[in-house]
Amino acid sequence: MHHSSIVAALVAVASLLGSVATTTFGAEPQRPNIVLIVADDQGYADVGVSGAEGFETPNLDRMARNGARFTSFYVSQGVCGASRASIMTGCYANRVSWLGAPGPGFRGGLAASEMTIAELVRQAGYATAIFGKWHLGSRIETLPAAHGFDEYYGLPYSNDMWPHHPTSNSYPDLPLIEGTTVIDPSVDADEQRRLTGAYSRRAVDFIERHRDQPFLLVVTHAMPHVPLFPSQDFVGSSAQGTYGDVIQEIDAGVGLILDSLERNSLTDRTLVIYTSDNGPWLSYGNHAGSAGPLREGKGTAWEGGVRIPCLMQMPGVIPAGLVVDEWAATIDLLPTFAELTGQPMGSLKIDGRSILPLMKGEPGATSPHEAYCYWYGTELRAIRSGPWKLVFPHQYRTLAGEPGGDGQPGPYRQEQCGLELYHLVDDIGESHDVAADNPEVVERLSELADQMRQELGDSLQGVRGNEVRPHDTFE
Repeated sequence: MHHSSIVAALVAVASLLGSVATTTFGAEPQRPNIVLIVADDQGYADVGVSGAEGFETPNLDRMARNGARFTSFYVSQGVCGASRASIMTGCYANRVSWLGAPGPGFRGGLAASEMTIAELVRQAGYATAIFGKWHLGSRIETLPAAHGFDEYYGLPYSNDMWPHHPTSNSYPDLPLIEGTTVIDPSVDADEQRRLTGAYSRRAVDFIERHRDQPFLLVVTHAMPHVPLFPSQDFVGSSAQGTYGDVIQEIDAGVGLILDSLERNSLTDRTLVIYTSDNGPWLSYGNHAGSAGPLREGKGTAWEGGVRIPCLMQMPGVIPAGLVVDEWAATIDLLPTFAELTGQPMGSLKIDGRSILPLMKGEPGATSPHEAYCYWYGTELRAIRSGPWKLVFPHQYRTLAGEPGGDGQPGPYRQEQCGLELYHLVDDIGESHDVAADNPEVVERLSELADQMRQELGDSLQGVRGNEVRPHDTFE
């Protein structure tokens, strides 16, 4: 090939690779800002546009009008610690050995070798911050500063892991941390009431200070995870009660963030995502959210535990009013951010794939995955491919009668399921097992599951995965 032709070809390739980061932002290349807001235990139906009852979410509804609503968006496990590991790394929690919800006595941390979303964008000079719950290690060397975040303010684990919660009274005091410094060794109820507003105000301050450079802002609210603490301004603000009050305060914080972006002329070059870390903790009754038509809730691999609300806004990239029914997951966030910012994802294998075509509403865009696995702990409980979900025999928790209320949980009991197949498009509530009528689907999904068992393990079948990476452990 002639030298000039080679040069022209290279320029064309470079232009193509850079188009995602530069398109829609004018002639001068501008990397998009990213704002990721994660609620704790907010159910699938706990947004106005999804049918919330007894409370209103005008700012989340505003995001849905101005952007996209994903109706089939998943976390990697229906429990907070594992879910957050996947948000940060783009991996199934089992791949990075971060399972369950480790408490203050746990001496491990997310492995320093894993690339987080913060480390990804830092390569491009982004300012990074996380305000809220971390839950990926509580020792100094495991906090967000060790994983690419310039700023951190929040709790190292769940807000119920303190001595004043009725089901957690064996825990030590709950610390509030800024950076790597404990600024309050024992958070009390008054502090809990202030945290939701404090996280939102910190987010706005961060935007104001970094409006002239690209940034990643992560806000991980401690609520609506019990115990519930709305601030005084929101007590009694909803018809539902305390749960609705808390959601309305979180929604108001979303409004503050959206208004700050608008005020600083950043709306058109900022991707804003709102989601939850898992489904509702149903045993708490009126202090829990709703999974709507979905089966069960947090702590299970049924849809109510792992399918969560997800809204995305980015004018010029995401069409207004888009509804995405194709399935995607939090493991897809990191590779999507990589494509948007043009940054390499490192050498370690991840499970996510970019969902930018879904976000753009491209004709014919489908889920980038052939299959999606539902683990709980080390058990591979189900697998999805297309509209089909194959559930493997396992024990799961379900309510034993009526749930609790007003901050007190009701009891669970254990239930056993068999090998069951559901068509999630026709049967979102997983109520009609059609395995007997579709043996070829059962066989195909079983084979896909066997491949993932070999990689990441399955204690239900006694399989140890050969591609599991350890978390860090400290003496």
